[in-house]
Amino acid sequence: MRIAIGSDEATPLTEFVAGELLDRGHQVVRVGALALGDDPRWPAVGRKVGTLVASGSCDEGVVFCFTGTGVSMAANKVPGVRAALCGDAQTAAGARRWNHANLLALSLRTTSIDEAIEILETWFSEPFGDGEDAELVGLLTETDSRRIS
Repeated sequence: MRIAIGSDEATPLTEFVAGELLDRGHQVVRVGALALGDDPRWPAVGRKVGTLVASGSCDEGVVFCFTGTGVSMAANKVPGVRAALCGDAQTAAGARRWNHANLLALSLRTTSIDEAIEILETWFSEPFGDGEDAELVGLLTETDSRRIS
């Protein structure tokens, strides 16, 4: 799987997650402060990772900022992105099963390496839900093509 990973700053957590993704056999595309010469500001990071995912250039994404909120908001502005800010494995499981999340947002402030391991394990093992879950995600996806007045 090809995964975009971006942050507004490079930290031990971002490097650990990038290494963990590589160890799991994924290709990693670095964005923001994790890539030489890229715009490191969180709105640009969220938008770029979101665009890589929505366009199909990358299968999924992982983004970071101090709280994780800013990059998730920026990524969710890109039609086709369903970014979820996850602070624990249970939230990651729900985001995958019920919301078909395709972009994981993590807080640089509150996410420990141990929590990141649990979240990533759950993120990649939890299947997307079907039936009513898929129907509800379809309703959400309809808003990507609508203008709100």
